[in-house]
Amino acid sequence: MNFLNLDGGQEKTPPAKGKLLIAAPFIGDPNFSRSVVLLCEHSSEGTLGFVLNQPTTLTLGDLIIELERYSPPLVVYQGGPVQPDTLHIVHRMPELLGGVEIVPGIFWGGSYEVLKDVIRKNQHKSFGLKLFIGYSGWAAGQLDKEMTEGSWLVGDVTAELLFEDEAHTVWKKAISMLGKNYSFLANMPIDPQLN
Repeated sequence: MNFLNLDGGQEKTPPAKGKLLIAAPFIGDPNFSRSVVLLCEHSSEGTLGFVLNQPTTLTLGDLIIELERYSPPLVVYQGGPVQPDTLHIVHRMPELLGGVEIVPGIFWGGSYEVLKDVIRKNQHKSFGLKLFIGYSGWAAGQLDKEMTEGSWLVGDVTAELLFEDEAHTVWKKAISMLGKNYSFLANMPIDPQLN
């Protein structure tokens, strides 16, 4: 699928740790339709990230029963189709949770025991915290192939986009952050034949 030539002669931004993968409007994989993926690892061995805009009907209390009475309930997002029985944390609380820095001020992973304590004390409300079940993964060379096919655009993450924006606005906002050469994509229908 060679989707559209969007580069206009400009050099394309390559995928990297801390970047966003923004699904092209007509991406064929239903797991990634209109998705935005935060890349947490990217090397010649493969890539790992989390879909930012696919909330589930689950809350943290559904997964950790001892936290079900705490409110407001923390929504859990579908991070991707790989290992959907795993729970992952992306946050801005390294002094409490630990984790690996993805970009300055944003961390992945940490202590689940400390997370429980943070929730009980309502300390998470003033920080950024997002939870994911499963992750998105690409084997060596797989993402490069998808990039060549035009399946993804690459952008920069912001704390606002990651932690504050409503899930249904994330894809359009990520597209608009790429600049005016890409803004028309935000209004393209999922099925171009409907246009």
